[in-house]
Amino acid sequence: MIALSAQLGFPAQRASQLRHALTHRSFSATHNERLEFLGDAVLNLCISDWLMQRLPAATEGELSRTRANLVCEESLHKIGLQLGLPKLLLLGEGERKTGGSQRVSILADAVEALIGVVYAEQGYAAAQTLVKRLFENVDLSATAKAKAKDPKTSLQEWLQAKRMALPVYTLDEVRGAEHQQTFVISCSVPAMDLLAHGQGSSRKAAEREAAAALLNLLMTKKGLKT
Repeated sequence: MIALSAQLGFPAQRASQLRHALTHRSFSATHNERLEFLGDAVLNLCISDWLMQRLPAATEGELSRTRANLVCEESLHKIGLQLGLPKLLLLGEGERKTGGSQRVSILADAVEALIGVVYAEQGYAAAQTLVKRLFENVDLSATAKAKAKDPKTSLQEWLQAKRMALPVYTLDEVRGAEHQQTFVISCSVPAMDLLAHGQGSSRKAAEREAAAALLNLLMTKKGLKT
C-alpha cells in the first residue's frame, strides 16, 4: 500500500482511505462504489480538460470519441494492472476464487475509486495531476482512431445534433451472486418515447449495450437516420 501511495502521490499516513477505494462489495458493506461514482465524474472532467489543451484543433466529436477510448474499461484495466492493483484489491472469497482480481470491470472501477479518493482528500488539482500521470504516455492520435465510436458517444452525438436532451440511463436490476453479477440497464429518450435495455457484467458494459439497442431502434424507426 505504501508503494501505491507513492505512485499516486498520496500521503502514506492516509493509507486507510486507499484501502477503502480498493474494497469490493463482496468483501465488505463498506465498499468502493460511491468513490467509483465520484471518480468516474472526476476522471471525465480531468480528461476533457487535458484533451482541450492537447488537441486544440479537434472537433467536439473527435474530443468525445478520444475521451471515450481513454476512459473505457479496457484502458482503465491496463492502468490497474500497471499499478499492481490485483495484489491489493480486497475481495470476498468467492470473487477471489473466480478470478475477480483480474476482472476488467473490477480493476477499472478500482482505478476510478482511487481517483475519487484523491479528489475527495486532496482536491481537483491533485486528481488532475494524477490523471495526467496515468495517461501521460498515451498516443492520442492512435487512441482517437483505435476504435469505432462507443455507442453511448454515438447516441449522445445524434441527440445533440437534433438539439435533444441526453439519454437517461437507469439501473433496473442486479442479478446473480455478488462475485458474478449481471447488471440490467434501461436507456430512454423521453422526448421520442423510446426505451431500450442492455445487460452486462458491469454497469458501464450494460449502459453500452442499452445505448447500442436504442441506436438500433433509431435506425429501424421509419424516417430516422443515424
